[in-house]
Amino acid sequence: MSDTQIPNSKGRDNFARHMDVSRETLARFSCWHELLCKWSQKINLVAPGTLPAFWTRHALDSAQLAALVPKEAKRLIDLGSGAGFPGLAIALMRMENQPVQVTLVESNAKKAAFLRVCIKETGAPAEVICARSESLPPQAYDVITARALAPLPRLLALSAPFVGPQTLQLFPKGAEVKTEISEACKDWALAYETIPSMTEKAASILKIRKAHRV
Repeated sequence: MSDTQIPNSKGRDNFARHMDVSRETLARFSCWHELLCKWSQKINLVAPGTLPAFWTRHALDSAQLAALVPKEAKRLIDLGSGAGFPGLAIALMRMENQPVQVTLVESNAKKAAFLRVCIKETGAPAEVICARSESLPPQAYDVITARALAPLPRLLALSAPFVGPQTLQLFPKGAEVKTEISEACKDWALAYETIPSMTEKAASILKIRKAHRV
């Protein structure tokens, strides 16, 4: 699927078809989209040129991770959440079946305020921590996500305090994923797989089951 600026109605229909969501879930994503458009008039939440492609570039790109979250997962932490991608999307996708409590970590106060409004309006099972991830106390989560936050070596260091024996890390990555993995493997022993993205041929989702410093 091409990441082009398609009309919102068509984009919404494509999203609903590919994700097979209920009307209620689609309505929650639509609410999020409306809030994003409204707030983006005052603060920079996403790159302005990507707003018309919300349903593919942001919603679908993030929601596809929900299927990779283990059914038994209860707690997920999303680092550098920004406008909520992918953490809020996962929370919304899992609301009706096998809900997972999502912690959205965002250091920008205005973006954190936006996320809190989105959670209130959609009823998503999520909370917002307005802080840098480096300042949070270590604790293990079932799943860690981050999108467009940092290259993989830095990302592994940021997520390390939240990794437990069974933690799964899910990181959407672009065309440079092989280079990032090569760089990371200089300092980390990884057990991982790459999964093709639904939204961009050159992109993939990096699924890491084990990450240890060497």
